[in-house]
Amino acid sequence: MFIKQRLTSVFLCYNYRVSIMKKIKCVLLIMIVLTIAIGCSSRIEDTNIKTIESTSSNEVLKNMKLTINKEEYVMNLEDNETAKKFAKLSLQDVTMKELNGNEKYVYLSNTLPTNPTNPKKINAGDVMLYGTDCLVIFYKSFNTSYSYTKIGHIENLPDLGKNDITVSFNK
Repeated sequence: MFIKQRLTSVFLCYNYRVSIMKKIKCVLLIMIVLTIAIGCSSRIEDTNIKTIESTSSNEVLKNMKLTINKEEYVMNLEDNETAKKFAKLSLQDVTMKELNGNEKYVYLSNTLPTNPTNPKKINAGDVMLYGTDCLVIFYKSFNTSYSYTKIGHIENLPDLGKNDITVSFNK
């Protein structure tokens, strides 16, 4: 009788421990998933970008209109996969940050296909992709050793100054 009671209490204790361990594992898994989800969404919120995929995929654009701090410009698009995918995005009221006194940049919430090359020289008005998701508008010409994927070129782009800018890209 004693052995039976002892075995029963050991079995109940073991089941109780297993049940607690399952609950702990479940809570830890939920915490990990939430941490990953919060980390991924914070990058999108930080960029201050609203991206919407265009519905007409057969349309090939040669240029796009863009507004920089309420001034309108035209960007001639490159004939490459990156420019085609970029043209399908609708980027409205994007805050682009100043860098190095010659460029403005923003990290996109979408990645784009790339084919980076070193252009040796950046020209004022060049619109390029650095990596897979960093959109850059250059407003001064200079030599470079970095590689970019060219998206397009804005004719007659003035010096954009030292402050951040607000940009909208439209078809």
